[in-house]
Amino acid sequence: MKVVINGESTEIPEGLTVTALLGHLGMAEGRVAIERNLEILPRAQWKHTAVQPNDTYEIVQFVGGG
Repeated sequence: MKVVINGESTEIPEGLTVTALLGHLGMAEGRVAIERNLEILPRAQWKHTAVQPNDTYEIVQFVGGG
């Protein structure tokens, strides 16, 4: 199934939740913000939100440092 992640069309397996999508992409959940179809997706909804064909995601990882 195709979705757009950070501006790039990406092929992913069907049946993923947003949490599973992060795992598929190799991203840790800890310091991530997600926008789904132009709306911020609250962290509490990640486990229950199914990724749909043609969804658009902007995924931002926060990096600490000094």
